[in-house]
Amino acid sequence: MNRSALVVGVGARRGASADEVLGLIRATLETAGLLPGDVVELATLDTRADRPGVAGAAELLGVPVRSYSAKALAEVRVPNPSAATRAAVATGSVAEAAALMNAGELLVPKQKSASATCAVARRNPMSGTRASTDGSRPSTMAAMLPPTKHVDSAGPDLRHHGDAEIRGLDLTDLAVNVRTGTPPDWLRERIAASLGSLAAYPDGRQARTAVAARHGIPGERVLLTAGAAEAFVLIARALPARRPVVVHPQFTEPEAALRAAGHDVGRVVLRPEDGFRLDPAAVPEDADLVVVGNPTNPTSVLHPAAVLERLARPGRTLVVDEAFMDVVPGEREALCARQDVPGLVVLRSLTKTWGLAGLRIGYVTAEPGTIALLQEAQPLWPVSSPALAAAEACMEPRALVEAADAADRITVDRAHLLAGLAEFSEVRAVESAAGPFVLLRLERADEVRELLRSRGFAARRGDTFPGLGAEWLASTRPSRRTTCPARRRTATTRSPTSRPRATTP
Repeated sequence: MNRSALVVGVGARRGASADEVLGLIRATLETAGLLPGDVVELATLDTRADRPGVAGAAELLGVPVRSYSAKALAEVRVPNPSAATRAAVATGSVAEAAALMNAGELLVPKQKSASATCAVARRNPMSGTRASTDGSRPSTMAAMLPPTKHVDSAGPDLRHHGDAEIRGLDLTDLAVNVRTGTPPDWLRERIAASLGSLAAYPDGRQARTAVAARHGIPGERVLLTAGAAEAFVLIARALPARRPVVVHPQFTEPEAALRAAGHDVGRVVLRPEDGFRLDPAAVPEDADLVVVGNPTNPTSVLHPAAVLERLARPGRTLVVDEAFMDVVPGEREALCARQDVPGLVVLRSLTKTWGLAGLRIGYVTAEPGTIALLQEAQPLWPVSSPALAAAEACMEPRALVEAADAADRITVDRAHLLAGLAEFSEVRAVESAAGPFVLLRLERADEVRELLRSRGFAARRGDTFPGLGAEWLASTRPSRRTTCPARRRTATTRSPTSRPRATTP
């Protein structure tokens, strides 16, 4: 099984005992919800590698010690530098610098005991490059992670999406966030009717007006796009950003688009022990473009609008991905129609609720000046006539009523799924889920995913999301129709008196 490979950076004074160092490491891992068995090495300054505290702790953990010169560690920027440490050994934090030397993400910033320090990072299996931090101080619930530029050197595979789990296979789809039974017949008919006008260039004015009317905003605040994915590319290419930051775990395409456009990207990673909830103070003050999902894919957490508003300020672009907001009853916490939040850019998608992933249709709402910048970066006629017809149809009153009914059903089905998952002691679900999916944590997640595939179900792996690892799975479209067969199959494998085992979500 592929479990997270953890590197623990250690700093220890002379006289620090192995018990003290080991105790600090174990307490740090436990607090962060990490497993000692996932530690693959201790890392430290070369002059400290042979000290009894470090060497003894490594021996007790059964892992090697990797050491680095003071010059090498000094090149790693750390989020919690100490002037005294820098004066003594050139680096601001031995623990954080050593942890980051051959790792992709700093999971736990520097922790201290009387005579020792430690920090924990997840080793980056896809890159041999050393990660560095940008110097921002992390909060207790989130850490600012290394700026990154290239898509292929950023740790998790940001270009992996749920469709890869089912492509070419006959599986019940729990991996892609598209509502079942869609598009409905009336929408298919509207799209088909538009085919007679394919000889003409697309004219998006009516669809744009319909979207604006649906949200009660002027038309100049709306831009139609070929899905939310195109909007992320436009934002990355057209909007000025000196220090963009993406809040993770979330849909990975925003960061991939920013990096592909040549930006250094910072990460704020939310922690499971905090329920993946955002503290605005975790976002660096000098971040001038911030991206956050709401409700967030894959955590399914719905952040209060008032919390997100605290991220907005003059000179900063706040990008809120509301691709799943229409599956939240009443669309509570939505910001799409707000005109009083400075720098706000909101993305919406019509592909999820209406089953139009292959048609590519979404839209952006923002200040007119921002819309103009994004529109200038678009190619001519970016949205096809059938997609425009679909957008217009999905803004009509009957469509809004159908979407609201679907949101209510999803809420009931999600509660049903969570109740079923509660039977399995090995499974921990993010219970504050508000989207059409739930995020699950279980120790044998990759084994469970393969077992599900063997039984005809495709679930979404979690290790491609920054901030998650191999112990996470996402299950989408949690309807009774898709979950009951799996549960029945599980029920036949145990006696009436045995405890449920986490063999399927």
